[in-house]
Amino acid sequence: MTRSDSEVIHECLNKFIDYANALKDDGIDPKIVSHAMMCASTVYSTYALAGNDGCLTDTGQDQLVGVYKQELQRIQAAKKNNQA
Repeated sequence: MTRSDSEVIHECLNKFIDYANALKDDGIDPKIVSHAMMCASTVYSTYALAGNDGCLTDTGQDQLVGVYKQELQRIQAAKKNNQA
């Protein structure tokens, strides 16, 4: 990943978090906001990988779950390191 890709990812991430916080501030439970964001992410990931009318194979689904798991593990490790 190039530095510019990383910067764009960080910018998008911050926009998603800002919007999620705005929804929370409007009185929506953060767990509901989180669930909606997860659902939106899976819908958009399917579109990005398989197109508007496509769907992921079982193998494609497993690969996407693996990517989510890696990202979750990376975030959790970073959070643990900040608490030490």
